[in-house]
Amino acid sequence: MTTSPSPDAPSPSPNNGASPSSLPRWRQFLSSACNTARHLGATLNWHRDPGYEQRKMQHEWRMKQLENEILRVRSDSERIKKDTERLRQESARLRLLNAKTRHLISCVNQLCFPPDSSSILPTSTGAAGKPSSP
Repeated sequence: MTTSPSPDAPSPSPNNGASPSSLPRWRQFLSSACNTARHLGATLNWHRDPGYEQRKMQHEWRMKQLENEILRVRSDSERIKKDTERLRQESARLRLLNAKTRHLISCVNQLCFPPDSSSILPTSTGAAGKPSSP
């Protein structure tokens, strides 16, 4: 048993047995162009664009650069978020310390400098009326 087609078998037709007049216009044009190319002995010989590989490599290199830049920016962003939170906490701590300091200064002023005090210090009661001896 053989798998090759017999010489009597009809060759496959590109239009599957349809007559050229029954094909759409674009298919008729394509069919005639291919027949003309075959008649002239032309073959499709596609070559890559010589700069394609270089542009592709440059594009991939740039994509890697951008990915690294994205990672760096994300890292910087996280660091900035942490620094911002630390500064907020430090600011809150300093506000609390400033409030405590203002309260302590207020207490010191009330205790050491009462509102009715004069600039002359009161004399002690034990030394009143007695002259000092040389």
